[in-house]
Amino acid sequence: MSGLAILIPVALLMGLAGLAFFFWAMRNGQFDDLDGAAQRVLIDEEAPPCVGKSDDNEADDHDTKA
Repeated sequence: MSGLAILIPVALLMGLAGLAFFFWAMRNGQFDDLDGAAQRVLIDEEAPPCVGKSDDNEADDHDTKA
């Protein structure tokens, strides 16, 4: 029974802290652009690989030097 006297206030305190952090995130604009973040995952920002360049030519060069 004495364990509940400690665990219940701790659980309430953790719940209030989580609620406070949620409202802080709302106030600071963390949830403003949910669709934009989902779309940025799909955008490929890397340069496309060169089509004419292959690794086979490099392997042939190493074979002729040996």
